[in-house]
Amino acid sequence: MRRLSIRGGEFSLVGDNQQEVLSSDNINVIIINAAPVSRSYFGAQFDPNKSTAPVCWSDDTQRPSPKVPQENVQARRCMDCTQNVRGSGENGGRACRFQQRLAVVFEGDLEEVYQLQINALTIFGKVVNGNMSMQAYARHLSTHDMSVIAVVTNIYFDKDSVVPKLYFKPMRPVDTDTGIKVSEMVTHEDTKKAITSVVSVSGEAPSPFSAVEGGFDINAN
Repeated sequence: MRRLSIRGGEFSLVGDNQQEVLSSDNINVIIINAAPVSRSYFGAQFDPNKSTAPVCWSDDTQRPSPKVPQENVQARRCMDCTQNVRGSGENGGRACRFQQRLAVVFEGDLEEVYQLQINALTIFGKVVNGNMSMQAYARHLSTHDMSVIAVVTNIYFDKDSVVPKLYFKPMRPVDTDTGIKVSEMVTHEDTKKAITSVVSVSGEAPSPFSAVEGGFDINAN
């Protein structure tokens, strides 16, 4: 599976035991699908500089995934979990972290699907000086009767954040031919893999949120 990494505050293409660091601090992509907001707990020895699988995770932020080994399940419900208590993680945050998996393609290669995992700081938050989090961006498009799959999205780093944090803005609508091609990729096997495969999110910040705010509908309009 190909991934778009934001480790170290820079974009990198990862796949097949290779990694290519992109020279630009912003990219133009089309978001073709997205998983709901989820949660992951990486354990007390979590190292943001290493790609490791989570100990326990939830696909719906309510209960552990059925795929979590029974010996790793932290609680029957996320709301009862000790890893969801403020102070269980670094700097007084929660040890269990929010994340969301996006499937994106670049303008120049619509058949190469990349997984982009975004953290709580990137998912949530209000619009500040025109800079939009993922949810704010989805709401912005919805008010203009647009869906994320219908526009070229510019993704760029918040240069003032101490951990990798992304913002989103629309560049232009996709043309008709591109729209047809990306629509065909929505249910492609690579797209499904991109929004379901669980890997660690490097550079994640402790989650400051007490309750999940939900995901977004990829086709909302």
